[in-house]
Amino acid sequence: MSEASHVPEGVVERLPVYLSALIQVRQEGSSTVSSARLGKMTGVNPAQIRRDLTYFGSFGRRGVGYEVVMLIDRIQKILGSDHIHRIALVGAGHLGSAIASYPGLKARGFQLSAIFDSDAGKVGKRIGDFLVQDVSTLARVVAEQRIRIGVIAVPASAAQSVADTLARAGVLVILNYSSTMVSAPDGVILHNTDPVRELMHTLYYLSRADVESAAV
Repeated sequence: MSEASHVPEGVVERLPVYLSALIQVRQEGSSTVSSARLGKMTGVNPAQIRRDLTYFGSFGRRGVGYEVVMLIDRIQKILGSDHIHRIALVGAGHLGSAIASYPGLKARGFQLSAIFDSDAGKVGKRIGDFLVQDVSTLARVVAEQRIRIGVIAVPASAAQSVADTLARAGVLVILNYSSTMVSAPDGVILHNTDPVRELMHTLYYLSRADVESAAV
């Protein structure tokens, strides 16, 4: 994303949200979309959407809106999702199975390449098109398939060990879905994104709504 090295982090974080909305609009058969409609779909102020997109060029026409296919293509190139990024998933439990089955990965430039687990009862079983492999083979498979992204979907007690294994294997990005925070060495991009923490974040807004409702 060298062309956008000066872009604020908040703008970069919103781009995938815009991309998801645009993909939905394309699936619905619309060729253009207004910032007002994108705002309703994403919960982002339309003026903010227009400001965000101007960091990357001139898009949209007054009275017409944005060309959906063109803007999808542009955002994918900005994010680097216009080509395939291979993923190694560690954890073949309920959460790992749900991630492996998510159909939106390929539409956004990601390809699940391998699934690993340390549980002998899970190794060798099939999740979709994949056989679960023993985590002891992770380093070899990551090197052979040139996998650059690792996803952690294991119990909290094993998460840091898995993060260390992924980093040693050479992955450049780690997405941690466990319920504990993990660390990674310099040079590895880490994102801790426990679904429960994401839910708790929304409680602030729910609590505010309850207070405002009670005050009426």
